[in-house]
Amino acid sequence: MATVISHSPAETESFGEQWGRVAKSGWIIGLSGDLGAGKTQLVKGLARGLGAGDRVHSPTFALINQYDSGRLPLFHLDLYRLDTRDQIVGAGLEPYFYQPAGVTVIEWAERWFGVEPGFRFQVSAFPARCRFVRIETVGETDRRITYEDFGA
Repeated sequence: MATVISHSPAETESFGEQWGRVAKSGWIIGLSGDLGAGKTQLVKGLARGLGAGDRVHSPTFALINQYDSGRLPLFHLDLYRLDTRDQIVGAGLEPYFYQPAGVTVIEWAERWFGVEPGFRFQVSAFPARCRFVRIETVGETDRRITYEDFGA
């Protein structure tokens, strides 16, 4: 598990951009954190790192936004409005959790994967590389970003 501190939204974006530059098709990134913690900010940077020129915004009401202008498609999901796995499956989002043909980022990932106290996702065998990220507000603009990788 790794931890970094971001001191501004621009730093959070920059951190995401670094990930986007090395991302490979099939990667899944699960994001967890309170409202306003910086999840979408990180995704904006990730998209920039992938070379996407699209304007990135939270898919809270659409549930998914797809960006195809970068070197890999980016699937940006938001599970905030969905409370159960059945609702997520019913919305047709389940295929994005297994070997996506691009990079999938899931805001409120704990609603699908579950989470134990102390930020430990309940992870079984994943067919793809998964990075689980927790963003915590530690100051007005400071964020603690903790992440861990699982799978292939």
